[in-house]
Amino acid sequence: MWAFVSSWVQGRVAAQRRKTIQNQVAANQTGPVQEQTGTRSVAISMYCVLLLGYALMAADRYLFPVLAPDIRRDFGFSLANTGLLSTIFTLGLGIGGLPTGYLLARFPRKAVALTGIAIFSAGTALTAVMTGFWSMLFCLAVTGIGMAMLATVMFALAASYFSRNRGAAVGSVNFCFGIGTWSGYFLAPILLTTYGTWRVPMIAFGGFGFVMIGLILLTVRSWFTETRGSATAREDRGGAPSLLNRNSILLTLLSVVYGLVLYGFLGMYPTYLREGLGYSPETAGFVMSFFGLGALASIAGGWLGDRVSPRVVLPIAFVCTAVLGYLFFHGSEAVAAKAVLACLYGVIGSAVLYVNLAANHVKAVRASMSSRGSGMFVTSLYMSSAVAGYLMGWLANQAGWVTAGQIQISLFSLVAAVLALALRPEEMSS
Repeated sequence: MWAFVSSWVQGRVAAQRRKTIQNQVAANQTGPVQEQTGTRSVAISMYCVLLLGYALMAADRYLFPVLAPDIRRDFGFSLANTGLLSTIFTLGLGIGGLPTGYLLARFPRKAVALTGIAIFSAGTALTAVMTGFWSMLFCLAVTGIGMAMLATVMFALAASYFSRNRGAAVGSVNFCFGIGTWSGYFLAPILLTTYGTWRVPMIAFGGFGFVMIGLILLTVRSWFTETRGSATAREDRGGAPSLLNRNSILLTLLSVVYGLVLYGFLGMYPTYLREGLGYSPETAGFVMSFFGLGALASIAGGWLGDRVSPRVVLPIAFVCTAVLGYLFFHGSEAVAAKAVLACLYGVIGSAVLYVNLAANHVKAVRASMSSRGSGMFVTSLYMSSAVAGYLMGWLANQAGWVTAGQIQISLFSLVAAVLALALRPEEMSS
């Protein structure tokens, strides 16, 4: 797969690389590329187009969890195997994250992002024509590789162009994750009910991806996507010279644990709502869409992380997640109550925890290594996420949904809170 991607990208961008090198030389001589080739407002407009592509990626991620009970009924999959299918795309994300960080050192960000969109869109559409567990598992895993490519590009680009407010910049990326999550949870049940088959949402969202590729090709210019001048100017302001440092290692452990927490919820809570509480597909999708609404607070979550020590923000957020993990499976079964909890989890778990884990992976190393820092975040978080759904389904089979939630969401979050206290913010870049 990687040989094919590298060959395709190399043939596509050979001429573009020469132009990129010229732009970087100009940046070193007279300042950041974006200030010479276009205005900041134009750059932000192009950034918004890329964010739209990221929102589509987020929507693609959560189609399967909403549709999982229907797919399970058609194929007769076990609960544990359904959980594995719901989160297996994160294996591709984990496999693809760190290699993409190195790939970005050789190829333009725009080309890598477009390749990523093509891969996850094709994988989403092809899932609809698969006829068994293993072929479906393969397609869903491959979508994760494409997602890793786009996610790593977006985190690196945000940290480079908006280097003075990297937490808020990463928050803007996750803001669009919230929009995409809400869109996926909202539109998938509508398409499912309208057409009577889970295959239509898969094909439709796959098609949207190729429309997005055309839009990016028409509107986004390489002088913006390849900007590195701002990050290079700040490269000596702290941060480790390699990924083998105390903060990066701790953040990697935190991301591994949080991958199990976050995707235990996202991958299997919709199934719990439908099979455990008897919610309809539309009602379960409605509840889960509030997670996406909570994630809309991501810019504020990043702003908080830019101003408050991660040794304070992360432990408190993890403790709050542990409390929410308990409440998810206790108390009122009313739709409104579940929606409020999902929204709070979007604020704490996505807008604060996800954003600040991503931002601090970048801050832990020098600015010139932002691509590798973001790649390590993607890899560490999503490698563990790949088994989160399976683990949650297995625990639910063995001990029930309540115990599964207390272990995988609450207990794991408390472990992460303790680990976060060992971070050394003074050794991170400014």
